[in-house]
Amino acid sequence: MNANAPIKHTQAENDLLDRFDSTKASLAGSVAVSALREAAFGRIRDRGLPHRRVEEYKYSDLRAYLKSAAPLAGATDAASAKSVLDNLDSYGELDRHRIVVANGSFLPELSDVAALAEEGVTLTDFSEALAKEGGAQLLTAPKSGESDGVVALNTAFVQGGVVLTVQAGVEVSKPVELVQVAGSSGAQVTRNRVVLGEGSQLRLLETFAGDTGEGELNAVFDYDLADKATLASTRLIVGKSDAARLFTTIATLGAESLFKSLGFIAGPRFARNQQFINFTGENSNAKIYGVTMAGGDALADQTLVVDHAVPHCNSREFFKTVLDGRAKGVYQGRINVAQHAQKTDGEMMTQALLLSEDAEMANKPELEIFADDVLCAHGATSGQIDEDLLFYLRARGIPEDEAKTLLVLAFLSEAIEEYGEDDVTEGLEERVRDWLAAH
Repeated sequence: MNANAPIKHTQAENDLLDRFDSTKASLAGSVAVSALREAAFGRIRDRGLPHRRVEEYKYSDLRAYLKSAAPLAGATDAASAKSVLDNLDSYGELDRHRIVVANGSFLPELSDVAALAEEGVTLTDFSEALAKEGGAQLLTAPKSGESDGVVALNTAFVQGGVVLTVQAGVEVSKPVELVQVAGSSGAQVTRNRVVLGEGSQLRLLETFAGDTGEGELNAVFDYDLADKATLASTRLIVGKSDAARLFTTIATLGAESLFKSLGFIAGPRFARNQQFINFTGENSNAKIYGVTMAGGDALADQTLVVDHAVPHCNSREFFKTVLDGRAKGVYQGRINVAQHAQKTDGEMMTQALLLSEDAEMANKPELEIFADDVLCAHGATSGQIDEDLLFYLRARGIPEDEAKTLLVLAFLSEAIEEYGEDDVTEGLEERVRDWLAAH
């Protein structure tokens, strides 16, 4: 049998080879963690970055986009991080707790550690947890995410993050904002683990502040929901940037739990928000929403894999995309139903609104069903603004530009409002208005 010929590395892949060789000795973790890092990077070395011949990246070729790879960002101090935070406009005046991770490191001095502790929430530095016995478990991914190239890249280079643990039965009184700050240029690779005890409830707000320069941002959020736990996660992927923005959710749902998420993309030139949802307990629900706006030559990718591995679980996926200029939108959604996962109810819908003739939308909803007693459906639409509705509004004296704004806002707001987190809805709709005003 002939061995596979080695691939010819791109400049970015060669940069990553150099980055790994120069930093692996200094990256946090035990011997077992180092072995996981080596194995993960070995896949990048052997296969290269994810590219269009990999089915999951057919429409968002990361290998072609990354022309080079910057070094990892160095450590930053609290003062530098605070100066970035002072100019952050994320969730307006919303009353919330805050957790700060800067240049891949947890900064307790800028985080509401004491206030969260009073509510039954424990914060631990992710890099410190990696060095402890059993730290390697923090880098293991469920079956649905274990082969992903972006996750492998994260495992190889992860600098740090935070482990957030909510005690059983605790309902955190205010939303918790997890801010990732770029205090200097360079790649940032973080992983944050959120553990919800039985019957606990948490509203999580995720955002990013600062500029990584030419360095990619690769962030993995690992959610572990115990039985009867509830998590609502709102993720902002905003701001103008040519550097790749790569976000991954890995969620494990126990019995009778509820997981809601909204991924909001507006601004980056290359953004991928991918989610791997794993049902491990019966009678659980997942409600996954996405709102995407892209203009110019940007690419925005919303990718989703929902694994129904147990019976009596429900999932709903609803994604809205608006594209202008030469922008390209991608939606890839797959619902997997195992043979024994009877009484599954899964439904996904993706809708795109194209504001220019050059915009392009790639919709790829999929169902893979091995059970026979299920309710599953998917749908996809792409089109332009309804001319009849536009005429109706103009006939009532509304200027054309304002009428188009109203129609686009109504289109996107359907997903935002169905998400149902009222305290963030107004802020998200204002971001939609701002984007439309700029396009």
